[in-house]
Amino acid sequence: MRFTDLDLNKTYTYADYFKWKFEERVELIKGKVFRMSPAPNRVHQKLSGKIYLQLGRRLEGSQCEVYSAPFDVRIPRKSINDKEIITVLQPDVCVICDATKLDKRGCIGAPDIVVEILSPGNNAKEMKNKYEVYEEAGVKEYWVVSPQDQWMQIHTLTGNKFVASPYLVAGDTATSSVLDGFSLDLTELFKGIEPEE
Repeated sequence: MRFTDLDLNKTYTYADYFKWKFEERVELIKGKVFRMSPAPNRVHQKLSGKIYLQLGRRLEGSQCEVYSAPFDVRIPRKSINDKEIITVLQPDVCVICDATKLDKRGCIGAPDIVVEILSPGNNAKEMKNKYEVYEEAGVKEYWVVSPQDQWMQIHTLTGNKFVASPYLVAGDTATSSVLDGFSLDLTELFKGIEPEE
């Protein structure tokens, strides 16, 4: 099967997704297929790596674990049956503190922290579709990073709604309500990062 064989109007499940072997990277959002950008560019990967390393250092010796894409996060609605899961995402970086959510195929359920680094051409998807899915699923913090404009924003789940931090830029320090004592220096994060063309 090729990506072009898919009916993009159809609703798919994780059972379908798990069988696909085509080269394109895709995500399922509420049963609809979204083609991911080609392999992330160097700036995207550099930012992802910096965030992953900082989180990894902070999490050493804790029950929480950090993962980077490609890593499937399945968001079940009522059942964890593959044929009933219609949302499968690949966050750039995620932190999971509940080991029961981890299995050999990735994560099933909401990570505690999700980090998405915006790429040209998919900003609307990141900002709207994923925001809604992560909020509904109960992700405690959703970090959005813009390489182009060099800002970061943290959406913290309060009740069942995200509350956004101010935009954080070079000179600011990002902190987490999930990881006590964690801080991310935005000057260091964006050091050596040229805005994308």
